[in-house]
Amino acid sequence: MRNVSNYAEMAALIAPRPFMVERGHYDGVADDWTVAWEYAKVRHLYAAQLKLPDRTAIEWFDGPHKINGAGTFEFLRQHLKWEPHVADR
Repeated sequence: MRNVSNYAEMAALIAPRPFMVERGHYDGVADDWTVAWEYAKVRHLYAAQLKLPDRTAIEWFDGPHKINGAGTFEFLRQHLKWEPHVADR
C-alpha cells in the first residue's frame, strides 16, 4: 500500500477516529526513521491540529513484521470498549 498512500494520508481520511500503528524494529517494509517521520505527521494532525492526542498511538517493539498486539489490544480496549475473548487473555 506504500505506493498508494502513507500513514499521514490514511490518518487524515479517518480522523478523528482512533489511529494505531505497530512497528517492529526489524520490519523490512521501511526503516524506523521513515516510519517515525510518517507517524510524526499523524501525531501532529491529532495532537496539534485536532487537539485529540489520546486518539493516536504507535507501539515500537523488537521484532519483524507481525501483529504484536500488546499495545494495540490496550488501545482497542480504550477506544472501542473492546474486550478479548477469554482464550485470548
